[in-house]
Amino acid sequence: MSTVKLRGEDGINMQPVDMDMTCNVSPATTSSQQTELPGGAEQQTMRVYLRIRPFSKEELSDKEDQGCVVIENNQTVTLKAPKGSATMKSSEKGIGTSLHKFSFSQIFGQEMTQSELYEDTVKSQMSDFLDGKNALIFSYGVTNAGKTYTIQGTPKEPGILPRVLDATFHYIGGRLYEGMDLKPYLRNDAQYLDPDQVKQEKSAKASILASVKDECDPIRASGRLSSPATCFSSSLSYNQTVLASDPTEAGSGQFALWVAFFEIYNECVYDLLQPSFCSKSKKRAALRVCDDGAGNAYVKDLRWINIHTLGEASKLLQFGNKNRSAAATKMNQSSSRSHSIFTMKLLKIDGSTVERISEFSLCDLAGSERCNKTKTFGERLKEAGNINNSLLILGKCISALHNHQTDRMKSSYIPFRESKLTKLFQAVFCGKGKASMIVNINQCASTYDETLHVMKFSAVAKQVVQVIPDKSLESPCLVGRDGKPLVRNGVIDSPGLESYLSEEELLDEEDEADMSLLPEDDLVNIIESLRTKLLAERRRNLVQEMEIRKEMGDAMLQQLMESEDLRMQIAEQKESYQEKLENTFEMYKDAIKEHAYQCAMNNLEDDYIPLDEFIAEQEKVAALKHKVSELDTLTSGVGRELCAVPTVDQTSQTPPSKATEAAGEDRCKWLYKEKCAIEKMSEDKQQLILSLEKRLIELSETLQTIRDGFLEKSADLEALHRKWDDQTKSMDDILRQNVEKDQEIASLKAELAKHSQKSPVQPKTKRGLLANIREAVTSPRNSSPGRKLRKTVKTAHN
Repeated sequence: MSTVKLRGEDGINMQPVDMDMTCNVSPATTSSQQTELPGGAEQQTMRVYLRIRPFSKEELSDKEDQGCVVIENNQTVTLKAPKGSATMKSSEKGIGTSLHKFSFSQIFGQEMTQSELYEDTVKSQMSDFLDGKNALIFSYGVTNAGKTYTIQGTPKEPGILPRVLDATFHYIGGRLYEGMDLKPYLRNDAQYLDPDQVKQEKSAKASILASVKDECDPIRASGRLSSPATCFSSSLSYNQTVLASDPTEAGSGQFALWVAFFEIYNECVYDLLQPSFCSKSKKRAALRVCDDGAGNAYVKDLRWINIHTLGEASKLLQFGNKNRSAAATKMNQSSSRSHSIFTMKLLKIDGSTVERISEFSLCDLAGSERCNKTKTFGERLKEAGNINNSLLILGKCISALHNHQTDRMKSSYIPFRESKLTKLFQAVFCGKGKASMIVNINQCASTYDETLHVMKFSAVAKQVVQVIPDKSLESPCLVGRDGKPLVRNGVIDSPGLESYLSEEELLDEEDEADMSLLPEDDLVNIIESLRTKLLAERRRNLVQEMEIRKEMGDAMLQQLMESEDLRMQIAEQKESYQEKLENTFEMYKDAIKEHAYQCAMNNLEDDYIPLDEFIAEQEKVAALKHKVSELDTLTSGVGRELCAVPTVDQTSQTPPSKATEAAGEDRCKWLYKEKCAIEKMSEDKQQLILSLEKRLIELSETLQTIRDGFLEKSADLEALHRKWDDQTKSMDDILRQNVEKDQEIASLKAELAKHSQKSPVQPKTKRGLLANIREAVTSPRNSSPGRKLRKTVKTAHN
């Protein structure tokens, strides 16, 4: 069991972790598949390594250790979703799975040291860099996963970058080019500096080194911190003998090492080696990412520093880290808020000629994060958005490369130019160097979903195939102070620029010495011819660009038409499905109505009154009401007649007869009786109407209840049908298994019968339990003489 300490991005020691598992794998087993192609080119898949950070004391106290990351072997790891994560919730709903397995070129557990990581990952690319090839290493992962610790490390435990610098100086040895008159130019060229420019380079370098020295002297005087160069040199005690090339090649020529350090912050490129940035009063100037005309992107006006010792390199690294953008979040006290890129260019010089230029870039990507977990807002929120956007475009580029390689018949657009990060590394991803990725993760349960996204991205990156052409045939171009190619002895320095000239205008070798003796008119004619060729080349490039734009426009138009057709098909399918749904609804509606009608008919039985009878009764009621109104009118008329008897001169008139009065009273009584009977009859009919209306309301409620019950029964019936189908399927499976078992039993019985027939041993006859008991009882009697003899001997001794 081994105990190790690992540091986070902020350089703080994490909690020691006891490990029961070690992962010692030879580099030969971790190398990716590599094949040789015609012309000296190499083809291999991108190497992707995984490094797992141990838990800190705070994480263990917060119960972050839930067994989310399980290392199966040195190349396979399994992720198990913890409870409460989005992945586990989706798997519980039947979407996706809670277990994910990933494979890497090599996996480094918590016990792996910085030197072992360098030996197993970077050493092969380091050899390619010293042999003149380009290399790129970038760390990828969520925030607070140990990316900066992997790239830079600490003074006591140096990371990959200090070890690469130390290995480079160890390889150069005493063959260091002391002059600073040859400097990298653009992406793959070199520039010759005059004495004034060399003086400026030296003064800029001295000012940076002096500022770092002045800041570090008080600290070293107090005894709290040693020199970075001393710490690096004392810590880098690994074996460097394997980096030496062929002895004959190593002994020829000299080497110059130039470095640059910059960051991409909020999609703007800033130089970290500018002395004016020490004071934060001035706003930093953003640099432009340009194209050198050959499809290679470079950072314009980026400062390159020529270093001679490891101490100078460590001071430059310290100076750049001080200018780098960093801030504290909830998940990391020193979170990198930008992508930092440290680039080294090694120039092999023979005399005054640059034979080759190799480039090694180490990119420390900022960690992806979720704002609701890091609690970022304001400026930190803007930084997180730009970081996630650049990482998203990087993932799109990797996925597009993989899709283009798997399906070459289908043209795919690779969005390199949508981000400064991918634009700078486009040349490496397209085969002008070897790229590898170190994935850093933590094992916390709270960041499981982000870690799973990182692992899925690395799985796609591991399948990208890189085709690296042979760079030994290329030669850098040497330019002067004004950026134009130098002409020495009448010959343009770079063979790469000869493509701008025609074959007739190229001079033979025997005429090279006479180029300087040409008259001025001939030189002017050559210049005019070159200008004409340049204009023709520009026209050709413009035409080609227009054709490319037209092809891209046609492709985009085709995609839009296809998407429109697909949209129309979806709309048609939607309409058809909607029509089918309406028909189904109408069918169920009719069925419910019929069922409700049948139920109502069964419930009404004798109480049901036909509609015709109901209407006839209403007509009778209306007739009776009319008759009552007529009687009322007649009664009121009779009363008025009785009241209108003449009273003038009553003494002279004779009183009415008694018969007439009796007849009037009888008629009134009869009318009154008829009126009462009619009113009673109308009241009865009114009560009947009210009872019928009440009955209709109850029937409506009964129909609604029946409809609801019918819907519930229909749903239950469908569920029972599905259950019956499942049980039928399971029963069929069981019957099929029983048949198979019966066939196996029959075959076994047949084989047993064959073996029993072939066997020479006769089977014993079966005997019952009584026969065995009888044999056991009678067997002592058969041996009775022996017993008697022993008894006699015993008696004689007595």
